[in-house]
Amino acid sequence: MKKTLYLMRHGETVFNVRKKIQGWCDSPLTSKGIWQAQEASKYYDTVQLDHAYCSTSERSSDTLEIVTHHKMDYTRLKNLREMNFGEFEAQDETLNPKSRKDYNTFFVPYGGESVTQVKNRMVATLTKIMQKPDHQNVLAVSHAGACVNFLQAWEDPEKVLNQRFTNCGILKFSFDEEKFTLEEVIQSTK
Repeated sequence: MKKTLYLMRHGETVFNVRKKIQGWCDSPLTSKGIWQAQEASKYYDTVQLDHAYCSTSERSSDTLEIVTHHKMDYTRLKNLREMNFGEFEAQDETLNPKSRKDYNTFFVPYGGESVTQVKNRMVATLTKIMQKPDHQNVLAVSHAGACVNFLQAWEDPEKVLNQRFTNCGILKFSFDEEKFTLEEVIQSTK
């Protein structure tokens, strides 16, 4: 039976504004990030969600709570966290590798994760969630890198995303016969 996963990025944070590398470290939503989540909640007002999940980062749980109007129970999962950037956490974004292909294992020697590790844990976690019999319409709030790495397992992100995955962007997937299929990309232009 076909099910639906709404994989969403959290709202804008202080570290996003300050251009800091933000993986397992956390920073609060900005007023714009709160507004983005409120705007995204209008989309979910027309969706009958039956379960909700988010990473253990407060930026994700705060976004989820706003999107669901603080009316839905949810589960926080470590495996929905952003990529671990090791010693680069909270450092300036200018330290990131310049090329996307250099990203794959760049952070591993510094105590971080590889792109493949993030993709594999996201695929395993979201598959396990969607395999549950009572999970038909699921919201999972995560992070840009984690969401894009998950998307990469099924589609070429460069072909379906316009340059980047925006704050409070939504990737709508169908899940059928153990496979995710991208149905829609909903990106904020503000």
